[in-house]
Amino acid sequence: MNNKSLFLVFSILLVAVFTVAGQVCAQEAPSHPSTPTKHDTPATLGGSYKIGNGDVLAIHVWKEPDLSNETFVRMDGMISLPLLNDVQASGLTTMQLKETIEKKLEVLVDSPTVTVIVKTPTSQKYYVLGEIGRTGEYDLLKDLTVLQAFARAGGFTEWATKTKIILLRVENGKEKIITINYKDIIKGKDFGQNILLKANDTIIVP
Repeated sequence: MNNKSLFLVFSILLVAVFTVAGQVCAQEAPSHPSTPTKHDTPATLGGSYKIGNGDVLAIHVWKEPDLSNETFVRMDGMISLPLLNDVQASGLTTMQLKETIEKKLEVLVDSPTVTVIVKTPTSQKYYVLGEIGRTGEYDLLKDLTVLQAFARAGGFTEWATKTKIILLRVENGKEKIITINYKDIIKGKDFGQNILLKANDTIIVP
């Protein structure tokens, strides 16, 4: 057998060895199931979410079907519940409202257990105006940054001024103006400008 034939046989054997080794490693490698993604549906809203006027709530009182119902947060911030009449809901988290209702029910029910679910969150909004793909009103259903808001609104138009974006926010009854430089954020110069949005924020892209 000449040298060329020996080299060919050696190459074939080498490929076979690496193929078998690769299959063995693949079998021994532990599988890592993908982490499920949590979606922000109305049923999962809670925690720091503040109930607002217009939200639809599901109130469930354990073992008391007559006291359980769906209710609408009125413009005065109140909800109507059987036997309790009006209860303040606007401005509270679901946990705070749960505790309020349980306390009021103590005179009527032995150790009441209440569950509060935001079924239709309509009160938390933010607004995007100016040179952006889709201007308008958006639901604020989860923690959302400025960059995420730009993406959700379809990005900028070709005329957008990306270095002097304005965010209008009302805090303690006073209007606050925050200037955002989009280019500084994406270049990594100032990630602090990629702030979380709050309800009723208005973004203006000049």
